[in-house]
Amino acid sequence: MDKVNELKEKGNQALSAEKFDDAVAAYTEAIALDDQNHVLYSNRSAAFAKAGKFQEALEDAEKTIQLNPTWPKGYSRKGAAAAGLNDFMKAFEAYNEGLKYDPTNAILLQGRMETTASALSFMQSQGDIPMDVDPQQARSRRAPSPPPAKPAEPPKPAEPRVEDMTEEQKNKYFARKEKELGNAAYKKKDFETALKHYNAAIEHDPTDITFYNNIAAVHFERKEYEECIKQCEKGIEVGRESRADFKLIAKSFARIGNTYRKLENYKQAKVFYEKAMSEHRTPEIKTSLSEVEAKIKEEERMAYINPEKAEEEKEQGNLFFKKGDYSTAVKHYTEAIKRNPDDPKLYSNRAACYTKLAAFDLGLKDCDTCIKLDEKFIKGYIRKGKILQGMQQQSKAQAAYQKALELDPNNAEAIEGYRQCSMNFQRNPQEVLKNAMSDPEIQQILKDPAMRMILEQMQNDPNAVKEHLQNPAIADKIMKLLESGIIQIH
Repeated sequence: MDKVNELKEKGNQALSAEKFDDAVAAYTEAIALDDQNHVLYSNRSAAFAKAGKFQEALEDAEKTIQLNPTWPKGYSRKGAAAAGLNDFMKAFEAYNEGLKYDPTNAILLQGRMETTASALSFMQSQGDIPMDVDPQQARSRRAPSPPPAKPAEPPKPAEPRVEDMTEEQKNKYFARKEKELGNAAYKKKDFETALKHYNAAIEHDPTDITFYNNIAAVHFERKEYEECIKQCEKGIEVGRESRADFKLIAKSFARIGNTYRKLENYKQAKVFYEKAMSEHRTPEIKTSLSEVEAKIKEEERMAYINPEKAEEEKEQGNLFFKKGDYSTAVKHYTEAIKRNPDDPKLYSNRAACYTKLAAFDLGLKDCDTCIKLDEKFIKGYIRKGKILQGMQQQSKAQAAYQKALELDPNNAEAIEGYRQCSMNFQRNPQEVLKNAMSDPEIQQILKDPAMRMILEQMQNDPNAVKEHLQNPAIADKIMKLLESGIIQIH
């Protein structure tokens, strides 16, 4: 149903923009998904009528009435379409039928009056026709007139006679006129005049939520945000009492959300966008809600920043790193990063922990972050080089050490790392293995029965390495084997 509502809203927007073919296309696509929705046929009937396709408009209006015979708007659609076809009798009957279900409906009453006026005007345009004479015969007796250059346009509906209206109809009529004047002034950004007319509209008809929404729009444009919110709240109250269209109530809630957003009170904006969504879901409100949620998240992140707390957490991380408890050290460095996300040293320290835990992908990510934060942070390049060496990616490791040497040509760690990478390029794997096996420390590790069992277990189950790396002594031995090229972890 969300897709149907989305297409319906798309059609409504196209209709408002006078893109009638686009509106018809959107409503037609929605009807294909929900062919029992009388509102969709009603809306498409309006689009067809606006486009001058009155026959299609009439068919959709009749379908609307078939689906919901007690809905007055269906009859107003039928009346408008029939009048467009100059079938004034059918239009008059449609308006009368609709008034049986809603005797005070202003649109139906006005439609009936306009149809009567249009019918009289149309008859007068056909010339005087004697009583009881076939119109075709009457016309045949006249001198033939030349064909018109253009097809005659349907006569414009006559303005309703105020003296024929009831008191309620008069109030609604004058309120509508004041609103139209207000809208014209609003478009010219003459807000003072717009307010004058909108307030006058409320004096005539205080039960229409639209007038309050329009006043709120003026205050919003004038940056009078508190007054804007008050008018929206009053409009919602009036709308609830008069059972206004839920779309209009949603519009009021959304405008309050927009106002709080302008005031940078994103939490309140979120509350009112959610209320608007509960009344009527639209893509625009959904987008606004997502945007303020992102703002709230960013505000909370910024509020959490505290460099002093970050330093405390870093010290705790250093303490556990020295103890060989790398997992706990990671937790403290992570908390420190949340408290001060722009300190490159924190990412570098956490990368050292990830290296010890053989979580090379996470370590590399932290190295890249600390380099991005400070391109001259030499430790970040050296740490990256060591991780890439452990992954046996010698060319990338050498490039990282090269960057470090550009910053400090005399850095011992960078020089040694670069030298090792160069040597490994020149040696084949058999030679690397032979040299490693000649190292007494490597020999001692490989002779250890416990280590042999661990290595065998790691070969059969690569995930086992994480468990063994929790032991600092075993972790150091595994790192030694990685650096020598005896084992590789991908």
